[in-house]
Amino acid sequence: MAHLNQRRSQNVSGDFYVDSTCIDCDTCRWMVPEVFHEAGGQSAVYHQPISETERLRSLQALLACPTSSIGTVETPKDIKAAQQSFPILVEDNVYHCGYHSESSYAATSYFIQHPDGNVLVDSPRFAPPLVKRLEEMGGVRYMYLTHRDDVADHQKYAEHFGCKRILHSDDITSGTRDVEIQLSGFEPMELAPDLLIIPVPGHSKGHTVLLHNNKFLFTGDHLAWDEELNQLVAFRDFCWYSWSEQLKSMRKLANYSFEWVLPGHGRRYHTDAETMRQQMRQCIAWMETN
Repeated sequence: MAHLNQRRSQNVSGDFYVDSTCIDCDTCRWMVPEVFHEAGGQSAVYHQPISETERLRSLQALLACPTSSIGTVETPKDIKAAQQSFPILVEDNVYHCGYHSESSYAATSYFIQHPDGNVLVDSPRFAPPLVKRLEEMGGVRYMYLTHRDDVADHQKYAEHFGCKRILHSDDITSGTRDVEIQLSGFEPMELAPDLLIIPVPGHSKGHTVLLHNNKFLFTGDHLAWDEELNQLVAFRDFCWYSWSEQLKSMRKLANYSFEWVLPGHGRRYHTDAETMRQQMRQCIAWMETN
């Protein structure tokens, strides 16, 4: 829980605040940009929520915060409503799980409610309210892990739901050696007719992305939207395997059609398929000069 005696001076007065344990992960800022912003290398409240919608979204950010750095002066009597609002609908059958984990530096996890069995994309924190909601929505058949970094509480979810975990063999570590489905090679793999796993080595050797229904692309640490550059980017400073390989992977990925970029880190992006193709070309050109 956040501590009032560690409340940052950059917060405006009022109920919601961010304390000094913030790790600047950006989660609250993209979830509720009208309430949270960056100040002095950490997040802070610059506008107190004034409507029921803003308050609910601020409580969702409080629950999603991986370090419990967001607090309220008054004990929130409506916290249960916020808990029950997860996972949050993105569009169609795709949801944002919330409950980000510090062990994966606040990586975003998603949930696909699928007729052939639900899919958890990367691992959120193992939080009882979220687990209960996932049970109510049909449980989890597969836990798809984009890469080695964002596995968080995968073991707990696997044990609870009996789901099969999927991770490329080149990204297996001591903590994921028991993953049930270990991918190999660099050819796409069809998990279901509308679920395609695409290898994209670069950020890590075994990084993959998941394309759902030729609309939603779950990109892990491969691709995200950059607010300052106003374009899609790869993370040059956090490329642990090979930037040249990541560029090759990006060129390959540009041949696919999609409308949503849903990253583990960074901002999500939504547009029509043709604009997305243009954005991918712009991203590739940017990578070639970086």
